[in-house]
Amino acid sequence: MLGRDARAGIGTAFTPLARLLTRWRVPPDALTWGGTILTCLAALVLLIPGHFVLGSVVLALVLLLDSLDGLVARLTGTASDWGAFLDSTLDRIADGVVLGSLCIHFLAVADRTPLHIACGVLALVAVVLGAAISYAKARAQSLGMTADVGLMERADRFVVLLAGALVAGFVGPWALLVALAVLVAGSAWTVQQRMTEVRRQARAAAAEEGTS
Repeated sequence: MLGRDARAGIGTAFTPLARLLTRWRVPPDALTWGGTILTCLAALVLLIPGHFVLGSVVLALVLLLDSLDGLVARLTGTASDWGAFLDSTLDRIADGVVLGSLCIHFLAVADRTPLHIACGVLALVAVVLGAAISYAKARAQSLGMTADVGLMERADRFVVLLAGALVAGFVGPWALLVALAVLVAGSAWTVQQRMTEVRRQARAAAAEEGTS
């Protein structure tokens, strides 16, 4: 949902910092690992105890800096399939830790209220659907098809999640319940969109083979 223009704008804003890191000879892979480690630490240290305001702000800053590895790779001419693979793989780990931290908070740390249990369950469902979104795209590409469609990509999901966490820090967990419900619904719709698109391509390829 976040268009290429928005991503390009973020890239432009961080280009000066990327150039500085390039002069310091910081490797892109180190930035990828560093961003993932910081994301995981912020989630574990801040979200599990329920520090949602500080946690959402810190995670938002870390995620904004997540584009630095790609920028540095392009500036240094070191962009590679390995770098893209590493970035995607570590993103899945970071996503799981962030949502997993919310699961732990609501199901093991916070009081056992229906609201907290609902938040924990929705966070767990969001982990599963987030993995399905990524897998659908990767599996489609391995079969020679594409699955680039979808209502909610990773950036969209984090905007919804962190906005909910920030508001929840001021007004209570019901805000996160709403955000997680939107996240789950949007993620489920995205999985359905990608499955439909791959099915369409598979049928078109089968029909083409049948007429050849």
